[in-house]
Amino acid sequence: MRSLVVVVLASAIAFVGYAYVGYPCLLKLMSLLRPGRSLPNAPTSWPLVSITIPVYNEAATIATTLRRTLEIDYPAERRQIVVVSDASTDDTDTIVQGFADRGVELLRVPVRRGKTAAENAALPLLRGEIIVNTDASIHVPPDALRPLIAAFTDPTVGVASGRDVSVTGLGDQSNQGESGYVGYEMWLRDLETRVDGIVGASGCFYAIRADLHQVRVPDGLSRDFAAALVARERGYRAVSVPQAICFVPRTAALHNEFRRKVRTMTRGMQTLIYKGRLLNPARFGLFAWMLFSHKVCRWLAPWAGLAALAALGVLSFTAPWAHWLLGGFTAIIIAAAAGWTWPVGRVTPRLFAIPAYLVSGNVAALLASIGAMRGQRHATWEPTRRDAVAVRQSSQPAL
Repeated sequence: MRSLVVVVLASAIAFVGYAYVGYPCLLKLMSLLRPGRSLPNAPTSWPLVSITIPVYNEAATIATTLRRTLEIDYPAERRQIVVVSDASTDDTDTIVQGFADRGVELLRVPVRRGKTAAENAALPLLRGEIIVNTDASIHVPPDALRPLIAAFTDPTVGVASGRDVSVTGLGDQSNQGESGYVGYEMWLRDLETRVDGIVGASGCFYAIRADLHQVRVPDGLSRDFAAALVARERGYRAVSVPQAICFVPRTAALHNEFRRKVRTMTRGMQTLIYKGRLLNPARFGLFAWMLFSHKVCRWLAPWAGLAALAALGVLSFTAPWAHWLLGGFTAIIIAAAAGWTWPVGRVTPRLFAIPAYLVSGNVAALLASIGAMRGQRHATWEPTRRDAVAVRQSSQPAL
C-alpha cells in the first residue's frame, strides 16, 4: 500500500513538473535545434484591416479607447473600426456614435448574447483582409499594429497574437501575482512560435486572416482560442509577435480575476472539446503534442496536485519527510488565504500575493473542469472591469 501511495505522489509531482517546467524545457531544446525564422518585412502595401472592439457597458472607458485606436500608426484609409455593443444599457452606444464622423462604426446587438455571439453578428460588416480583435479595457500603443500586420507577409501565418504586458492601474492594485504569470505565458508563446506556432491567441489583441475569421464559432465558445485551432485546421500557423505590445491593467481584486478565470477556462475547455480532433497526433503531429501539453496538462495539473496532497496526507503518518512536505503545502495555502482576504485597494505583500494567485488559479481550473464536464455555459459576457492604466511606452514585458 505504501509503495502505491509513493508511486501516486511521484507521478503527480512529475505530471505538474512536466506541465510547467518540462514542456517549456523541451520547447527550448527544440528551438535550439531548429533554424531561426527571420523577422517579417513590412508589406509593400499595407492591407485593409478591420479593428473590432466588442463592448458591454463600457461608458467609462470607450471614449479613451477609441481616441487611442484612432491614434494608432496605420494608414487611415486602410483601416475600419467597428464597435460591437452587446446590448449595452449605459451610455456606451451614444459615446461611440459621437465618433461616427471620424470613421468609427457602431453595431448594436439588440439582445445580449455574449462576446462570441456579438463577434459573429459583426462578420457581415467587416471589409478588411485582416481582422484585428481587441478589447475596450486595454491600451494598444500607436506603434503596435504594424508589427502585428507585418507578420502576415509570411504566407504560413494565419493568426498573429500580440504580447500582453501586465501593468498596474492608476490606483493601488492588490492582484500582484498576475504579472509574473503573464510574463511566463508570453515567454512560453515565444518558444512555441520558434518551434511551430502558438496554440491560442491573446484575446486582448490579435489579428487573423479574414477568411479564417469568417468561420463561425458557437456562441458559448472562446473565439480567440478557436482562432489558432481554425488556422491550424486549414494549414496555417498562429504566432506570437513580441513587438506588438498590448498593456493589460491588472484587476483591482483577485476575486474578480478568479471569476474571470473560471469563465475563460470553462469556455476554453469546451472549445477544445469542440475542436478535439486537433489532439490527434496522427493528423496534426507536433501541434497536437503542444496543444495537449500547454492546455490539457495545465488544466489537469490541479487534479494531480490534489492527488499529491492526498498521498502526502497518507504518508505523513509514517514518513517524517512527507509530514514536512505537507506542512510546506499547508503554509502555502495559509499564505494564499491571507492574500485572498487582503483588503482591496491595499497592495498585497508578494509573500501572500503570489501564493494567492497560484492557488486561486488552480482552484479556478478545478471548478472550470467540473463546469465543462457538466456542460455549463458562460455565453453571456461580463467583461472584467479594469482600472485606467498609465504606462510608459515600452517594448519589454513587465515581469
